[in-house]
Amino acid sequence: MPEGLRILATQSIAALGLAIVLGVLVKPDAPKLQGQTETLPAERSKALSSKADPTAFSPEELRLLQQRFGVHGPQTPIAQLVTRGVDQLRPLRRQTLNKLRALKPVIVREARQRHLNPMLLTAILFDEIQHSKPGEDLPFIVHSGFVKTHGPAQIGITELIHQNMLPENPSDEDIAWARDILLDPIENVIILGGKIHRLKRALGLPNDSALQASRSYFDAKAIATLAYLHNGKLDYPARIMRYMQDPELHGVIYSTQTTPSSILI
Repeated sequence: MPEGLRILATQSIAALGLAIVLGVLVKPDAPKLQGQTETLPAERSKALSSKADPTAFSPEELRLLQQRFGVHGPQTPIAQLVTRGVDQLRPLRRQTLNKLRALKPVIVREARQRHLNPMLLTAILFDEIQHSKPGEDLPFIVHSGFVKTHGPAQIGITELIHQNMLPENPSDEDIAWARDILLDPIENVIILGGKIHRLKRALGLPNDSALQASRSYFDAKAIATLAYLHNGKLDYPARIMRYMQDPELHGVIYSTQTTPSSILI
């Protein structure tokens, strides 16, 4: 099979798998009569030409995602207002960007090895670090059990069970070990990469595609779904996709720093 046809077939199969998961299969049109010329009503033509919002989920999609993965509603209006306010704090933003720069090597490595979009990982990390609560990652707070998610990506212990790093019924010693692992920033990013990779497989997405929102609506919808499943809040995907376009976050991943050489006169 020619390479172009192989890629097209792979994308078509993956699109079908995602469509089944999200409940967006389109019913085929009724067969045309012999000699009939196909015409599209103006409304249908307009709908086909306009791109839908990939971060908007239909009730059927939400029902299926709830059945398979468990999801939540959107943040409360007050919580969303607080989130937007935190994003305006420049000192906090600079601190978050510095943490991301320190994590850049592991982000890039995980994205390359697992065929993930590095900007998706970066956007998730930016959001979770930016909006983390003060003191929630202090060891004595973490081991007290008062908080359920830990580290830069705010990952719970159950994810380690999903990735076969813990048994189904972990002991107290297992849980203490898991909390220590999640507190390690590098290990935390590695587990985040494993989580997104796991969710891609669960959705039937192609393993060798990093997903680019600008490439197709299918890719954009897949990214929005992955973001939704990571956090479980309905307003989260739009925020993540906005961060993925942030010039400063792009600079963290794609820019290089060079030290100017001294010029002897």
